Amino acid sequence: MRRLVAVLPALLLLLTPAPPHAQTTAAPPHAWLFGAWTGGLFPAPSLLTAQECLAQPTVIFTRDLVMRTTLTDVAYVQRVVESARATSSGTDFRFTGSPAPDAGSSLLGLNQGPLPGFGCASPDDLRVERRGPNEISFPGCADFPYPLVRCPGR
Repeated sequence: MRRLVAVLPALLLLLTPAPPHAQTTAAPPHAWLFGAWTGGLFPAPSLLTAQECLAQPTVIFTRDLVMRTTLTDVAYVQRVVESARATSSGTDFRFTGSPAPDAGSSLLGLNQGPLPGFGCASPDDLRVERRGPNEISFPGCADFPYPLVRCPGR
Protein backbone atom coordinates (compact mmCIF):
# COMPACT_ATOMS: atom_id res chain seq x y z
CA MET A 1 0.00 0.00 0.00
CA ARG A 2 2.86 2.39 0.83
CA ARG A 3 4.35 1.75 -2.56
CA LEU A 4 1.07 2.61 -4.29
CA VAL A 5 0.81 5.87 -2.34
CA ALA A 6 4.37 6.77 -3.37
CA VAL A 7 3.77 5.98 -7.05
CA LEU A 8 0.29 7.50 -7.31
CA PRO A 9 1.45 11.16 -7.71
CA ALA A 10 3.81 10.14 -10.52
CA LEU A 11 1.01 8.26 -12.30
CA LEU A 12 -1.32 11.24 -11.99
CA LEU A 13 1.32 13.48 -13.57
CA LEU A 14 1.66 11.10 -16.51
CA LEU A 15 -2.10 10.93 -17.07
CA THR A 16 -2.74 14.68 -16.73
CA PRO A 17 -2.69 16.46 -20.10
CA ALA A 18 -0.01 19.10 -20.49
CA PRO A 19 -1.10 22.73 -20.68
CA PRO A 20 -1.26 24.15 -24.23
CA HIS A 21 1.87 26.27 -23.82
CA ALA A 22 3.93 23.22 -22.86
CA GLN A 23 3.03 21.16 -25.92
CA THR A 24 5.59 20.85 -28.67
CA THR A 25 5.03 22.94 -31.75
CA ALA A 26 4.26 21.31 -35.06
CA ALA A 27 6.75 21.40 -37.90
CA PRO A 28 6.51 24.45 -40.17
CA PRO A 29 4.54 24.01 -43.42
CA HIS A 30 7.75 24.04 -45.45
CA ALA A 31 9.64 21.43 -43.40
CA TRP A 32 9.37 18.97 -46.30
CA LEU A 33 11.63 21.33 -48.30
CA PHE A 34 14.48 21.60 -45.77
CA GLY A 35 17.81 20.84 -47.39
CA ALA A 36 19.73 21.42 -50.61
CA TRP A 37 18.25 21.32 -54.12
CA THR A 38 19.93 21.44 -57.52
CA GLY A 39 18.72 22.23 -61.03
CA GLY A 40 16.31 25.00 -61.83
CA LEU A 41 18.76 27.22 -63.72
CA PHE A 42 19.64 24.29 -65.99
CA PRO A 43 18.21 20.77 -66.14
CA ALA A 44 19.30 18.74 -63.12
CA PRO A 45 21.87 16.02 -63.91
CA SER A 46 20.38 12.54 -63.94
CA LEU A 47 23.27 10.96 -62.03
CA LEU A 48 24.60 13.09 -59.22
CA THR A 49 26.44 12.04 -56.07
CA ALA A 50 25.73 13.68 -52.74
CA GLN A 51 29.21 15.17 -52.69
CA GLU A 52 28.80 16.74 -56.15
CA CYS A 53 25.35 18.09 -55.37
CA LEU A 54 26.20 19.50 -51.94
CA ALA A 55 29.32 21.19 -53.34
CA GLN A 56 27.16 23.76 -55.17
CA PRO A 57 23.41 23.43 -54.62
CA THR A 58 21.14 25.86 -56.45
CA VAL A 59 18.64 26.48 -53.62
CA ILE A 60 18.83 25.76 -49.89
CA PHE A 61 15.72 25.80 -47.69
CA THR A 62 15.94 26.25 -43.91
CA ARG A 63 13.36 27.18 -41.28
CA ASP A 64 14.04 30.94 -41.57
CA LEU A 65 15.95 31.40 -44.84
CA VAL A 66 15.80 30.45 -48.49
CA MET A 67 19.18 30.81 -50.20
CA ARG A 68 19.70 30.73 -53.95
CA THR A 69 22.57 31.04 -56.39
CA THR A 70 22.80 33.41 -59.29
CA LEU A 71 24.94 33.10 -62.39
CA THR A 72 26.78 36.37 -61.75
CA ASP A 73 27.40 36.27 -58.00
CA VAL A 74 29.75 34.16 -55.89
CA ALA A 75 27.58 34.40 -52.77
CA TYR A 76 24.12 32.99 -52.16
CA VAL A 77 21.23 35.44 -52.14
CA GLN A 78 19.52 35.00 -48.77
CA ARG A 79 15.82 35.70 -48.39
CA VAL A 80 14.29 35.81 -44.90
CA VAL A 81 11.02 33.88 -44.66
CA GLU A 82 8.25 36.13 -43.38
CA SER A 83 5.58 33.47 -43.77
CA ALA A 84 5.08 30.05 -45.34
CA ARG A 85 1.66 28.64 -46.17
CA ALA A 86 0.95 25.06 -47.20
CA THR A 87 -1.12 24.62 -50.35
CA SER A 88 -2.60 21.53 -51.97
CA SER A 89 0.38 21.30 -54.35
CA GLY A 90 3.26 22.69 -52.27
CA THR A 91 4.10 25.83 -50.28
CA ASP A 92 3.74 29.58 -50.80
CA PHE A 93 6.44 31.81 -49.30
CA ARG A 94 6.36 35.49 -48.46
CA PHE A 95 9.76 37.08 -47.83
CA THR A 96 10.71 40.24 -45.98
CA GLY A 97 11.72 43.22 -48.17
CA SER A 98 14.05 42.73 -51.11
CA PRO A 99 17.70 42.26 -50.11
CA ALA A 100 20.29 44.91 -50.81
CA PRO A 101 23.16 43.90 -53.09
CA ASP A 102 26.33 42.79 -51.33
CA ALA A 103 29.06 45.23 -52.37
CA GLY A 104 32.10 43.57 -53.84
CA SER A 105 30.67 40.07 -54.21
CA SER A 106 29.34 40.33 -57.74
CA LEU A 107 31.29 39.02 -60.67
CA LEU A 108 32.61 41.97 -62.72
CA GLY A 109 30.13 44.27 -60.98
CA LEU A 110 27.23 42.94 -63.07
CA ASN A 111 24.74 43.01 -60.19
CA GLN A 112 23.63 46.62 -60.09
CA GLY A 113 20.60 47.58 -58.01
CA PRO A 114 18.53 45.26 -55.84
CA LEU A 115 19.00 41.56 -56.33
CA PRO A 116 16.05 39.69 -57.85
CA GLY A 117 13.90 37.30 -55.91
CA PHE A 118 13.42 34.19 -58.00
CA GLY A 119 12.32 35.82 -61.24
CA CYS A 120 8.67 35.56 -60.23
CA ALA A 121 6.00 38.24 -60.63
CA SER A 122 6.88 39.60 -57.17
CA PRO A 123 10.44 39.38 -55.78
CA ASP A 124 8.98 38.87 -52.29
CA ASP A 125 6.75 35.89 -53.16
CA LEU A 126 7.65 32.35 -54.15
CA ARG A 127 5.31 29.46 -54.97
CA VAL A 128 6.93 26.03 -54.67
CA GLU A 129 5.12 23.18 -56.40
CA ARG A 130 5.82 19.58 -55.44
CA ARG A 131 6.23 17.49 -58.59
CA GLY A 132 7.34 14.28 -56.91
CA PRO A 133 8.92 13.03 -53.69
CA ASN A 134 12.27 14.65 -54.55
CA GLU A 135 11.35 17.11 -57.30
CA ILE A 136 9.95 20.65 -57.11
CA SER A 137 9.41 23.60 -59.43
CA PHE A 138 8.88 27.34 -59.13
CA PRO A 139 5.98 27.94 -61.57
CA GLY A 140 5.99 31.34 -63.22
CA CYS A 141 9.55 32.17 -62.14
CA ALA A 142 11.74 33.03 -65.13
CA ASP A 143 15.01 32.49 -63.24
CA PHE A 144 14.12 28.82 -62.64
CA PRO A 145 12.63 27.40 -65.85
CA TYR A 146 13.60 23.79 -64.98
CA PRO A 147 12.58 21.56 -62.05
CA LEU A 148 14.87 21.18 -59.05
CA VAL A 149 15.79 17.85 -57.45
CA ARG A 150 16.78 17.20 -53.85
CA CYS A 151 20.44 16.51 -53.24
CA PRO A 152 20.87 12.86 -52.23
CA GLY A 153 21.99 12.00 -48.69
CA ARG A 154 25.56 11.07 -48.00
